[in-house]
Amino acid sequence: MKYKDTLNLGKTDFPMRGSLPKTEPVRQQKWYDINLYQQRLTQNENKPHFNLHDGPPYANGNIHLGHALNKISKDIIVRYKNMAGFYAPYVPGWDTHGLPIEQQLTKAGYDRKSMKKAEWRNLAKDFALTQVDKQRNDFKRLGIMADWEKPYITLLPEFEAAQLRVFGEMAGKGYIFKGSKPVYWSWSSESALAEAEIEYHDIDSVSLYYANQVKDGKGILDNDTYFVVWTTTPFTVTASRGITLGPDMTYAVIQPAGETRKFVIATGRLDAIVPLFGWENYEILATYKGQELDRIIAYHPWDSETEELVMNADHVTLDSGTGLVHTAPGFGEDDFNVGMKYGLEAFVTVDEKGYMTKNAGPDFEGKFYDDVVGVVINKLKDAQLFLAKEKITHSYPFDWRTKKPIIWRAVPQWFASVEKFRQNILNELDHVTFYPEWGKKRLYNMIRDRGDWVISRQRVWGVPLPIFYAEDQTPIVDQAVINHVADLFEAHGSNYWFEHEAKDLLPDGYTNEHSPNGQFTKEEDIMDVWFDSGSSWAGVMNTRDHLDYPADMYLEGSDQYRGWFNSSLITSVAATGHAPYKNVLSQGFTLDGKGNKMSKSLGNTISPLDVADKMGIEILRLWTISVDTSQDMPVSNDILKQVSESYRKLRNTLRFLMANTTDYNATTDAVPFAERAGHDQYFSVLLNNFIKDVRQSYDNYQFNDIFKRVINFVNVDLSAFYLDIAKDVVYVEAPTGHARRSMQTVFYETLLALTKLLLPVLPHTAEEVWEYLPNETLDFAYLSEMPEAKDLGNVTALLENWSTFMSLRDAVNKALEEARGAELIGKNAEAALTLYVTSEQNDLLQNLNADVRLLLMVSQLYIVDVEKAPTDVKSYDGILIDVKHAIGGVSPRDRMFHEDLGADAAFPELSQHEADIVREFYPEALTEGLE
Repeated sequence: MKYKDTLNLGKTDFPMRGSLPKTEPVRQQKWYDINLYQQRLTQNENKPHFNLHDGPPYANGNIHLGHALNKISKDIIVRYKNMAGFYAPYVPGWDTHGLPIEQQLTKAGYDRKSMKKAEWRNLAKDFALTQVDKQRNDFKRLGIMADWEKPYITLLPEFEAAQLRVFGEMAGKGYIFKGSKPVYWSWSSESALAEAEIEYHDIDSVSLYYANQVKDGKGILDNDTYFVVWTTTPFTVTASRGITLGPDMTYAVIQPAGETRKFVIATGRLDAIVPLFGWENYEILATYKGQELDRIIAYHPWDSETEELVMNADHVTLDSGTGLVHTAPGFGEDDFNVGMKYGLEAFVTVDEKGYMTKNAGPDFEGKFYDDVVGVVINKLKDAQLFLAKEKITHSYPFDWRTKKPIIWRAVPQWFASVEKFRQNILNELDHVTFYPEWGKKRLYNMIRDRGDWVISRQRVWGVPLPIFYAEDQTPIVDQAVINHVADLFEAHGSNYWFEHEAKDLLPDGYTNEHSPNGQFTKEEDIMDVWFDSGSSWAGVMNTRDHLDYPADMYLEGSDQYRGWFNSSLITSVAATGHAPYKNVLSQGFTLDGKGNKMSKSLGNTISPLDVADKMGIEILRLWTISVDTSQDMPVSNDILKQVSESYRKLRNTLRFLMANTTDYNATTDAVPFAERAGHDQYFSVLLNNFIKDVRQSYDNYQFNDIFKRVINFVNVDLSAFYLDIAKDVVYVEAPTGHARRSMQTVFYETLLALTKLLLPVLPHTAEEVWEYLPNETLDFAYLSEMPEAKDLGNVTALLENWSTFMSLRDAVNKALEEARGAELIGKNAEAALTLYVTSEQNDLLQNLNADVRLLLMVSQLYIVDVEKAPTDVKSYDGILIDVKHAIGGVSPRDRMFHEDLGADAAFPELSQHEADIVREFYPEALTEGLE
């Protein structure tokens, strides 16, 4: 027989390469076919609850890398919690109302205006549900374990009804009101927008400087005096009704050389502005505080019948302009606020599509608002009031869906008050834990600074505002009526609103003092989609028995501080007095490998489904924990290839452990901790601490720490030490001997712990490993429990001894490396090592309870008192070490040098120890011989 036949060479059918793109879909289908998700929940039904509430992605198009990061992160948490002693359901959701779906219908050739609203909405519903199915399949390909057959969808009747009841709660507390103040108006969407639907881009604009003549100077200014104002939105001059000054700012009345007119400019802006007008010399005639000029009246630049009132407000600054702000209350929040204080009209001269209306004047009517700069300049020049223009670059709000600029426009809208209960919202944040911690301050500041929430939209595809109007147009915002409509929606869906008259939607016999004839009309606007998703805590948690409120976790991208985190908090505190979540985890955005934002136009996007098809979704799942998700994360094909190398290392390590425990029975062969060899005890302690650390990282949602700990454990503790010495034990020692069983026990415990700890991240690989573990009786690894750290007693002294030894080992490795460089030895096995040690060091080596020669991987080791060290012996890190070439012959079985080679006549090429093993366990070698 051959020498190798007397070795315990590890064998396993577990493939070195996983063929993940082929095997993952098959494995996933098996999970879904047997409903493994429900099996795990049933097993956990009497355990403490953990509810991660899914933020609904918008149902439109295939998923992208951001979706994948989000859903994989949630899956990791939910899988871990289920294996860690919690009942942790995961109900996925979809956001299905809103403009993008209507835009898709328009692109497909449908004309909304030629169709009944209910017909249009049915088309939108059908489209949304096809997108839900598409994305559901995409998410399942990521290996996400969830209640895929019963998701929550914002268009479902039960969800819409719950949303209306939240609205009713807010209405009942007086938080819903109608007002006509400037809102973000998207002419490209023909609808008002909420702050969460706005993004900012730098644009170039033309700013104008012009003069308004004093009409009534109140005895302070003469009629030949002009206020010099500045605007960055020339079209709004058509609606100008005032000039705002800073009350505590100083203003100068100046007269330029050669001018008969006098001009008012803030003294703090004179040096910056006057050169623009070509006024090389001027005389300051007088100065006034802004409050002294309050309520002076000026003419509109070209409309002599319209007056402009001088007002005071604190929003005026000296950062730019002239210190005098052109004020059009119908086109700006600050303008509106100061205008209302002074009783001005919120005049609007632009329609819902961005075109100037008749009341802007015949020179403007019908023109697009952004095309009238030249008309404004000409009107100012005709009136001899134009002073200068300049190009400026500044940040400007855009509709985040259409990517077109917006305008502020005062139109009647429905609002949810934030001001009335703002402090309650802010107080609730003290009961929420944020990951990362800065998230609390970010959300706090956003709530502190936000205005009232515009909740009405001039669209069709959404949840109707359940508001009626009496005959005299008094709005009916009645909680009982709203709850009645909610009951109708729950029974029939929200299309019922568009299919029936107001009388059919109101409670039977409903009367109102404002409708003596019993005639009512209904609101035509729909709710902001952020109210849809922001009500999901009610639409999901309050309608499903197994979900708890408030949720234990909300997890989304960092943009949701202004979106879902924000709207959910407002609706929940408004309706219940409590935040909807106990913990909030936010993640950054995915960037390309160079740190640039991913976009289709740049061609730098990566499809998660392409990664799944080419490399396997396990690689993307492992990437998810390899990066710091608290900030923006780079990803590229090269980065994913690096991650795949880490995966290969993990897989091969699991395979090695598996191969060397195939003949191990966990019930009959396990060696108790106290009886294990010293190196096995040491590694058992390292494993125990590893389990503690990884569990703690999971508990604290520190994914990147999990990756670092796993990679360090596998590469350093396992590969660079324990597995390095293992082959001389598991391959060479007696198959059933104590030394081998002791190490196999640790191998199996490590294999089991790694498999379970990695399962939330690499479920496909963990389940594949599980199929090769005959000692485990459960059908799936996911049905097992997370490994627990064991009580190994006081191991402080053990760890201290081994820490000291590992330093000694480092010194030995330096000496061996130097010997290799001098060509004294080749491999470590060719070395005969002499250590000159102190009595304390000798005690340390004895206390290790291990074969130190084996640990150092040399053929011969001599421990000598340091007092006997030759004077020329070299010191390595304070330890005297001598390296010589080993003596004796090399055994073909263990590849080590032995002085007693041939001591057993029957096996002349083996050491006595090896001969004894072969004689006992391979007796056929006595008759067949060895070759």
